[in-house]
Amino acid sequence: MIVLKSPRELALMRNGGHILADVMDRLREIVQPGMATQEIDEDVEAFIRKRGATPAFKGYRGFPATVCVSINDEVVHGIPSPHRRIKKGDIVGLDLGCIVGGYYADCALTLALGDVPPRVQELIDVTRQSLDIAIDECRPGRRLSDVSHSVQRHVEAHGFGVVRTFVGHGIGRELHEDPQVPNFGDPGRGPQLKPGMVLAIEPMVTMGSWEVRILEDRWTAVTVDGSLAAHFEHTIAVTEHGPEVLTSRTGRSRQKAA
Repeated sequence: MIVLKSPRELALMRNGGHILADVMDRLREIVQPGMATQEIDEDVEAFIRKRGATPAFKGYRGFPATVCVSINDEVVHGIPSPHRRIKKGDIVGLDLGCIVGGYYADCALTLALGDVPPRVQELIDVTRQSLDIAIDECRPGRRLSDVSHSVQRHVEAHGFGVVRTFVGHGIGRELHEDPQVPNFGDPGRGPQLKPGMVLAIEPMVTMGSWEVRILEDRWTAVTVDGSLAAHFEHTIAVTEHGPEVLTSRTGRSRQKAA
C-alpha cells in the first residue's frame, strides 16, 4: 500500500533530508585518498547525531555501519573497514540515511578520487544525469514506470548497464515502503503519481553487464564482470507543483540547482 504523506510528515522528512544534504557536501570535501573507509563512517555518524538525528542504516537488518561505502566494482552495501583505504583513481559510492521524528530520508552519491579515465567520468556523469531526469518525471499524473523508463533510456543510450537486482522505493515511517521503483521498464505503467507520494530514486549503473553477485559478507554487491559501478540517490516528494528533492537544501537536484 502506498502511503501519502501529510504536510507535517513531509516537514519531518525535509528536516532529515537537509541534514543529509549537508552530509553530502561534507563528504565531497573530506573524502580523500588514504582515508580508511571506517573513518568516513565514523565522521558521518558523529555529524548526523550532532544534528539530533539517528543514522538510518546502522543496525538495519543487521548492517553494522552508518554509511555503505562501495568502491569501484562494488555496486552497493559495501561495509566500512579500518583496514581498507581509498586510493587515488578509485570511484567511491556513499549511501546513507537518517531518521528525524520517526521518518526516514535516504541519499547516495559517487565520488571520483583524483583523475579518472574519461569513460569512467562519463559513467558517473550519466548516472547522476539519469537521476535528474527521473526526478523530473515525479509529477502528478505521470505513471511510476515513466520514472523507471527515463533512467533506462538515458543510461543505455550512453552504452552503460542498469542494475536490475536493486531498485528504489517508497520511504516514510519505514526505510523501504511501497512502491518499488525499478530503474528499468516500459513507460505508462504502474500507479499514477499523486501529491504526497515520497520516493527514494536510486540509479545504479555499470560500465558492463547489469548482473551482480553478493560477496561472502552477505552485504556487498559487486558486478559479475568486474566492471565499475556508480550510484546516486535522492528522496523526492511529489507535490502539486512538481518534484521536491527533500535531500537538497534548494529542493532541487545539485545539477539543476547549479
